[in-house]
Amino acid sequence: MKFVLFYHSLHSDWNHGNAHFLRGIVRELQAAGHEVAVWEPADGWSRANLVADHGETALDRIQEAMPGLRSTLYDPAALDLDAALDGADVVLVHEWNDPALVAAVGRRRAAGGRFRLLFHDTHHRSVSAPQEMAAYDLSAYDGVLAFGEVIRRLYLDKGWGRRAWTWHEAADTALFHPRDDVAPEGDLVWIGNWGDGERSEELARYLLAPVQRLGLQAKVHGVRYPDEARDALAAAGIPYAGWLPNHRAPEVFAAHRVTVHVPRRYYTEILPGIPTIRVFEALACGIPLVSAPWDDAEGLFTPGEDYLVARDGAEMEAHLRAVLSDRALAESLRDRGLAAIRARHTCAHRVEELMAVLAELGLSDASPAEVA
Repeated sequence: MKFVLFYHSLHSDWNHGNAHFLRGIVRELQAAGHEVAVWEPADGWSRANLVADHGETALDRIQEAMPGLRSTLYDPAALDLDAALDGADVVLVHEWNDPALVAAVGRRRAAGGRFRLLFHDTHHRSVSAPQEMAAYDLSAYDGVLAFGEVIRRLYLDKGWGRRAWTWHEAADTALFHPRDDVAPEGDLVWIGNWGDGERSEELARYLLAPVQRLGLQAKVHGVRYPDEARDALAAAGIPYAGWLPNHRAPEVFAAHRVTVHVPRRYYTEILPGIPTIRVFEALACGIPLVSAPWDDAEGLFTPGEDYLVARDGAEMEAHLRAVLSDRALAESLRDRGLAAIRARHTCAHRVEELMAVLAELGLSDASPAEVA
């Protein structure tokens, strides 16, 4: 089948953590023998910020690290949408697209397009900025792929989509896997963006304070760190290492002994059951993970065995001390986390789930003309 995917960006991951999963889906679709065409706006904010901060060479290095993943850049004002959709069997439109594009693709479907059309939501804006999501015209879409059950229900309850399926993110295990040949560098690494005050207090409680009290050799990667955030890191004795290309995360995990997960407030208070890509990344790379509280309401993992959960800062400190001093515990967490990913949470698993959705919509490996 031919898949046409409208992404915010395939290559830039500057403040665009979804790039990991989006790339993995492309890779697995291609591995299954499907034709995949990815379209992304030439002026997208992730790409523009990455180039502004690190130059075009940063994009070149990302593309070199992931051969076979290609996208077509377009000017939104000049896009020939009919040409982009030509021959498509399935069209996926990611939520970080302009509402005008989302509506235009829907109009092509309503006007007799033979493709199946799905909207893909991987963000918390359904609760943090519902007015933005309500602006998307999904009336002609066949359904919504939501990265959590609670978001799936929101689309149905608010009448934003006619059908919706839960489609969690997952690990691209072709890239995210243990790297046993990497030399040790430090105790703890955290990879994530500071994020507009959505978890500043939590980062202080679950990351900065425990690291400082334990005297750990730690490092932080990410973007959008204001001066006060960098000052707080410096006060805790934690170097700020800046943006890390997503494809380099596995080697950085491998150089450290433990990592932590500090979810944004929306995922702890309003959107239970959504771990975000960071949990999948860490477990797939075999690094022991200690998480601040989040409710695994959908039973994706086994908390306490696949990773440890700290209910407060003191428990985070105790868990980190235990992992760093107890080799058997660290190896158990590594083994259990890896097994969970490999059994249920790879991008290959998600492509299988996508194919099940398309089967519900009457589409198989036959051409659209045969099933319309």
